[in-house]
Amino acid sequence: MSTAPFPLSGLADEAADDIDGQIAAHQALGWSAIELRLLNGKQFSGPAVSDDDFKRAVDKIEAAGMRVSSYASAIGNWSRPITGDFATDLADLKVLIPRMQRTRTKFVRTMSWVRGDVSEDAWRDEGVRRYQEMAKLAADGGIMLLHENCEGWGGLSGTHARRFIESVDHPSVRYLFDIGNTVSYGQETMPFYREILSYVEYVHIKDCRRNPEGGKSSAFTYAGEGDALVREILTDLIDRGYKAGVSIEPHVASIVHLGEGTKASPQERFDSYVRYGRGLEKLLAGIVGGAK
Repeated sequence: MSTAPFPLSGLADEAADDIDGQIAAHQALGWSAIELRLLNGKQFSGPAVSDDDFKRAVDKIEAAGMRVSSYASAIGNWSRPITGDFATDLADLKVLIPRMQRTRTKFVRTMSWVRGDVSEDAWRDEGVRRYQEMAKLAADGGIMLLHENCEGWGGLSGTHARRFIESVDHPSVRYLFDIGNTVSYGQETMPFYREILSYVEYVHIKDCRRNPEGGKSSAFTYAGEGDALVREILTDLIDRGYKAGVSIEPHVASIVHLGEGTKASPQERFDSYVRYGRGLEKLLAGIVGGAK
């Protein structure tokens, strides 16, 4: 059983495609929370996963004594330009809200769409408009939309992130800070974190080595072994009394949501996921022990 200062979870599809393998990885870690993204390559948070398949998966999760910490949706993500049909995102959200209510889950990860062929101002304004519309659905459903620092105008920098949340100006829209995405996108971690900190509701754990030539990087590492200041960010969160929990998103064996699951064997994916989780526990134990 973990002795971490907050609940530990993970994007379980990085461990296995099927729900049995996803549960097994978390059981191996002794974690009671699981973050859902893909089930056999299909989005848990949309109509691609049928209600019956969703129910079967949730029944297994609950039978294992686990809960769903968050949903990592495709709403506004890297595959959806701002010029695309917003109805797709609304359809996902309308499917997702009752599922979140069923699992008593508050958080869903979202983004603010890739730019497409529009001006930056149009990109920002349409993203804000869409979030304000989605926020009404979220409020009615008792859930919270968390914009992740990834694709979208609201992920371009810490300043963009803060301005986006302030422009949407709704209590059902907050921020999810992915530590490693800063380095992955060629950004400085600490300035981004400090700018958005007051709006952060949840955290993803990822680490990455910086591209020596600048710009984006896909040199993902185990937590604390890259350049994303994972230890420093976690130390600050703990010092501030952060309790909401974190989810690991390793990317060390494969980046499954990009269709790269075949680059590692099922056993390699499972083992690296468990190793990543245990490494995070050790990192946290060092932080908490050092503070005593």
